[in-house]
Amino acid sequence: MAGTLYLCATPIGNLQDMTPRVVETLRAVDVIAAEDTRNSVKLLNHFDIHTPMTSYHEYNKVEKARQLVGRLLAGEDVALITDAGTPAISDPGEVLVAMCQEGNVPVTSLPGPSACIVALTLSGLPTRRFCFEGFLPRERKERRAVLGELAGEPRTMVLYEAPHHLKGTLAELLEALGDRRATLCRELTKRFETVMPTTLSQALAFYEKEEPRGEYVLVVAGRDREELRQEEIAAWESMSIAEHMEYYERQGMDGKAAMKQVAKDRGVGKREIYAKLHGPEQET
Repeated sequence: MAGTLYLCATPIGNLQDMTPRVVETLRAVDVIAAEDTRNSVKLLNHFDIHTPMTSYHEYNKVEKARQLVGRLLAGEDVALITDAGTPAISDPGEVLVAMCQEGNVPVTSLPGPSACIVALTLSGLPTRRFCFEGFLPRERKERRAVLGELAGEPRTMVLYEAPHHLKGTLAELLEALGDRRATLCRELTKRFETVMPTTLSQALAFYEKEEPRGEYVLVVAGRDREELRQEEIAAWESMSIAEHMEYYERQGMDGKAAMKQVAKDRGVGKREIYAKLHGPEQET
């Protein structure tokens, strides 16, 4: 029988956040796949864990995943850990999980710390609906495209950023999204944890004077839904009602359905659309 892949969340700062279940699992598996074995050995030594480790990171994620799946299919149990937090979240572990699913290898997750969730709960911004963006792409064209998508995102957004890129990213977010409420979090769960409710413009001004230190989680307010709705209405109103009707009729809608959709797009009643197309005297 195939072994099991265990996704083991590790502390993002405070070692007391390591769960007993994760400690027990890391001691019991045949091998631990770690993002950086030099970093992880300190964690394992702290908890008196002596399980063999192998490296699994961004630059060997495909070939090493194949090797690990081979070991799992041979019956070994494997634990996957990242430098901090939950594996497979903004992490090459997603490749290994996908390969395990393709090979019908059991996968289970041992929940624990996640910088995304910790920052979100501390942000003071709406948490019912949110999207996780992780690190923005470094390639310029893809980065612009993602920022363009985020400009219209109504949900609270969570992003990661390194200190040496923080000021540039804040400036890009301010330009693409406009000035939004934002909460900047750093050193989460550590002694000098910092949570700064602010705005994008205020944060940029602050870090123009102060040197960013530590890894950051940025929680940014989504776009106001009413503003989005008014922009949509304005966009539809830029065309005539006849053109608007034709747009939907070309998609196969009959006249009645098209009229109903046009009225919805423009935020008016269906009778008003009918009257403007045919004249009020023909309303029924």
